[in-house]
Amino acid sequence: MKIPLLILCPVVSANLDALKQRYDVTYAPSADERKAAIATHGARFQAVLTIGTIGLTAEEIAAMPALALVSCMGVGHERVDVDAAKARGIVVTNGRGANDECVADHAMGLVIACIRDFRKLDQLCRDGVWRTAITPPRNVSGKRLGILGMGAIGEKIATRAQGFSMPVAYHNRNAKPGSPHQYFDSVLGLAAWCDVLVCAAPGGASTHHMINADVLQALGADGYLVNVGRGSIVDTQALAVALAAGTIAGAGIDVYESEPQPPAELIGLDNLTLTPHLAGWSPESIQAQFTTFVQNIDGHFSGSGAVTPI
Repeated sequence: MKIPLLILCPVVSANLDALKQRYDVTYAPSADERKAAIATHGARFQAVLTIGTIGLTAEEIAAMPALALVSCMGVGHERVDVDAAKARGIVVTNGRGANDECVADHAMGLVIACIRDFRKLDQLCRDGVWRTAITPPRNVSGKRLGILGMGAIGEKIATRAQGFSMPVAYHNRNAKPGSPHQYFDSVLGLAAWCDVLVCAAPGGASTHHMINADVLQALGADGYLVNVGRGSIVDTQALAVALAAGTIAGAGIDVYESEPQPPAELIGLDNLTLTPHLAGWSPESIQAQFTTFVQNIDGHFSGSGAVTPI
């Protein structure tokens, strides 16, 4: 008998077809489909596949009495009510490690794009403006890189920064024993030290609006902000004001509070590079995340155990 699986996040067609061959799949990626699926078939589902930004609520968990596994395709799980799941003995997993390299690549790309001003240079070149009429952008090499969230992705960003001879410092809740990088016990102190601040922290209440007007002021008129963590980390209105006023030099943003709608406060600003929350998406990383999910669901229901439990 196939395990009833509810999928709440988008899945590429080839992987969805593969899941349908192995499990009793209900695919409900839209809000209306999700509500209808849980209302109609909630009693059947034994597993749910979701992502951190859309999550799974306590009320939805309560509506699925047979639920035994909740898996997040990516590393984030901020909107999954983990406490409600664990209170029922439901295993919660994520896709940690599956897209770290891709996110770190993208973060470093945004660092370079911001400091070298690729967005503006591209448009100037298309307009026929030659280099002698352009103020040259700054070097990337040698700039001080601050990382908010020195987890697995933060570590990989730091490794990439070494190739650009960038001194690295970081802020976490606690210093990491054995880390070769300078630790700051506040994000404000880190922002005052660095030339470019990269956010690679998870979402949730503990990081909500950590990047605020004071932090942006500390980053300064020659500083840059890059966010590949979660949109909720950055106060969007404060960022818009800082970019417009020249409080900071520029920003590269892959995640934003209004997702999936574009950030209305930011889209008219020239000193900003935007990407639509795909730092962790590549053919390679998507396949790796899918493989991790299959290992989790197979491992849990076979009795050998999930591979990436939270």
